[in-house]
Amino acid sequence: MKGYGKSDIGKIRELNEDSFFVSNQPVGKLPNLYIVADGMGGYKGGEVASSSSIKYFCEYIENANGDEDVLDLLIGGVKFANVKIIEDARKEEKRLGGMGTTFIALVVKDSRLYIAHVGDSRLYISEGEEIIQLTTDHSYVMELVKAGKLTMEEARWHPDKNWITRALGVDDELLVDGIVKDLDKRYILMCTDGLTNMIEDRDIAYLLNSDKTLEDKAEELIRTANENGGHDNITAILIDREVDD
Repeated sequence: MKGYGKSDIGKIRELNEDSFFVSNQPVGKLPNLYIVADGMGGYKGGEVASSSSIKYFCEYIENANGDEDVLDLLIGGVKFANVKIIEDARKEEKRLGGMGTTFIALVVKDSRLYIAHVGDSRLYISEGEEIIQLTTDHSYVMELVKAGKLTMEEARWHPDKNWITRALGVDDELLVDGIVKDLDKRYILMCTDGLTNMIEDRDIAYLLNSDKTLEDKAEELIRTANENGGHDNITAILIDREVDD
C-alpha cells in the first residue's frame, strides 16, 4: 500500500490554506497516517490553523502512552489539536482570532480503515466505476439534504455550500465523527472541497482507475480541478492498496 499527496493554490486564492500529511511508515503506535486539513480565518489564519492542527495531532500520536485502540487514538488527537488551536487563537486574537480548519485523519490497519473526521473535506473509496463517500459533510447544505429540503445535486450548487457546521478551533467541546470500515476497494481518496467542487464524482472515479501512476493520477486530479475553474485551494491524498511503498 502506498499514499501520495499533492496540494495546489488553485486559480483564485492568494494563499494556500490547505495542509496535508502523508506517512506510509509508522507514526507513534500507528502503522501509517494520512491527514487532510482545510483552513479558514483571517489573513493567514486558515494557513496557520490547518498546518498547526496537523502538528499538534502528530505530537499527540507520537507521545501517546496508553493502550487506546486506533479510533480512540485518532479522535483523542483531533480533540487535542482543537484545544491547542483555540489556545493559540486566544493568545494572538488580533492575528489568529476566528481561525479554524476541517480535519480528516486516516489509518489503514489489517485491511481496515480508521477515520476521524470534522468538517466538509471528504474521504472516498473507489474501484472500477464505483466511488463511495465514507465521510458525511458537516455543512449547512448537508443538514438541508438530511431534512429533505435539498437534493444532493441542488446542494452541490447552493450559494451556502461552503458554510460548515463543525471545525477545529471553533468550540471547546468538539464532536468528532469516528468511522471504522473494512477496505474492500482498491483506491482511497482524501481531499478538500476545492477538488470535489470542481470535478464530478464519476470523473474522479474515471481518473482514479486509469492506468497512470499514483503520482500522475493525483497530479491529474488537481490539474482537472484547475481547468474546471480552480476556485479554491486543491488538496488530494491518493492511496493505492495494491502498490508497495
